[in-house]
Amino acid sequence: MTGSDFDALLRKTGMNRRSMLRLMGMGVAGAAAVPLLSSCTGTSNGGNTSATSTSTASAAGSATGGSAAGGGQVGGSVSFGSNLSDEVPKKAYEAVFAKFTEQSGTTVNVNTVDHNSFQENINNYLQGSPDELFTWFAGNRMQFFAEQGLLTPIDDVWAGFEDQYSEGFINASTAADGNKYFVPFYNYPWAFFYRKSLFEEKGYEVPTTLDELKTLGATMQADGLAPIAFGDKDGWPAMGTFDYLNMRTNGYQFHMDLMAHKEAWTDPKVKTVFDTWKGLLPLHQSDPLGRTWQEAAQSMVKKEAGMYLLGMFVGQQMPTEEYDDLDFFAFPEIDSTIGADAVEAPIDGFLASSKGLTDQSRALLTYLASPEAQLQYLGGDPSNVAANKTADTSGYSPLQKKAVELISSAKNISQFLDRDTRPDFASPVVIPALQQFLKDGDVDSVTNSLEDQAKTIFV
Repeated sequence: MTGSDFDALLRKTGMNRRSMLRLMGMGVAGAAAVPLLSSCTGTSNGGNTSATSTSTASAAGSATGGSAAGGGQVGGSVSFGSNLSDEVPKKAYEAVFAKFTEQSGTTVNVNTVDHNSFQENINNYLQGSPDELFTWFAGNRMQFFAEQGLLTPIDDVWAGFEDQYSEGFINASTAADGNKYFVPFYNYPWAFFYRKSLFEEKGYEVPTTLDELKTLGATMQADGLAPIAFGDKDGWPAMGTFDYLNMRTNGYQFHMDLMAHKEAWTDPKVKTVFDTWKGLLPLHQSDPLGRTWQEAAQSMVKKEAGMYLLGMFVGQQMPTEEYDDLDFFAFPEIDSTIGADAVEAPIDGFLASSKGLTDQSRALLTYLASPEAQLQYLGGDPSNVAANKTADTSGYSPLQKKAVELISSAKNISQFLDRDTRPDFASPVVIPALQQFLKDGDVDSVTNSLEDQAKTIFV
């Protein structure tokens, strides 16, 4: 963008130069990377009136519908659907939207729905009256809805900040049709989390192999602990265990081929995964189907359980003053010929529904893609790391720096089972199958069930 283009953009949006650069999260030197908002329509949106609306970010300068064409600031409002219903991420997002409103004069009407309900009803939501923008995931869970025409491509928005993202994030944001639909916000690794003080108190050593993990678990049991915290009431947490067992046993590519049903669920390699899992179940907390992930996390926080395989968002359950006691280790190696260089590190971010883009939604997406917005969020929820590669990481906690090191050293990064396969297979098929396996441990039954249903979906 030339200087004259940038000046024209300022006239069109009505924003001054400083406000625009602050909105983009960059200094004056970054003007060349300002998104091409010159294609904006100037349409103002009145916001969403969903009954599930729980909060509205408002701040001084909030406009009443004035748009780019109206002078002053971008103004107006934008509706935003959110699945971040837990207290920590919800408050962190409120801070982000308040800052955006302060800088742009645009109000963000946030409709927050509890995480599981949002995920389970996403298809109906997108085919009904969705918000303009909404929280979602990269990978197949984006691709699936892009294929159905339920999303709006945002390639022109991406043009303003593409050089601030690594190739991996760009690819994860691009659908099979070549268009970009997704704005990455943060990601986080899945690993075994534990309290450093407990390991120090008991003299536990971090395991690097499956045998060492079993030995550690037996020691924890002898110490009166539940070795591995476990809660699968919500259905999806057990997917993380399957993913790691499969990647460590059969390799990343086999896992991804299985997710695409290029491999059969009845393959002996898959049965080996379930056999291994069955052998580990005695080390897990009993009755996991009656426990949420938050409740399982609390057992680790209270030192009733020794470790917990989950995403780094488990840190949201730690008391703030004890957060530095949280640490993690990578899922141990099972087969030395496979290694342990595949890491599960889902990317969370935002999509635009089929309603299309307005000045306000473009401006919000651009802001959310900025290092400023992502660091603002991490200030309230340090259990993630920023997706924008230009974000200043000097203020990261030791845990965040360790997460960056783990992710950056991985040869392969998976998203998560329910993001790496079709959503119409993950939720209605895999969740009940895995939950039944957790009840009866029947390897033949779970693999036959998954394969029979996969054949009817992957056609």
